[in-house]
Amino acid sequence: MYQRILVPLDGSATANRGLQEAVALATGHSCRLLLLHVLDDYPLFSQVSTVAGYQDMLKALRERGLEVLARARTAAEGAEVRSETLLREVSGRRVADVIVDQVRQHRCDLVIMGTHGRRGMSRLTLGSDAEEVLRSCQVPVMLVRETPATGQG
Repeated sequence: MYQRILVPLDGSATANRGLQEAVALATGHSCRLLLLHVLDDYPLFSQVSTVAGYQDMLKALRERGLEVLARARTAAEGAEVRSETLLREVSGRRVADVIVDQVRQHRCDLVIMGTHGRRGMSRLTLGSDAEEVLRSCQVPVMLVRETPATGQG
């Protein structure tokens, strides 16, 4: 059985589905969840014209990240699953790279994360942190969609 599962969270419905799967998998086992929120300030550079405005937005993003982690920890505790939270702030790095780094640093043996399952042009233009984690990670990665795909086959 897995000992430490990394669960990247961004507050989205797909990330929450990943959390639900991680909690379900860990319930009843001696497994710990590492709940990770990556705060990427890069998009702020193009949106904010003053240093004070940048600092205010960064503070708001930090607070939101802490709220996301607190809700996730409450969900894990409600299922009697041990967890710890981790907020990482990065600038100019891909979120996927930060996730893979945290897997190594914390010796996680599984990653469970949500994915939108985009295809075609939307995948090309938006990129996919989930796909990059899947390609780069040395441990198993479980990708979870917000809702199960229907009619495929």
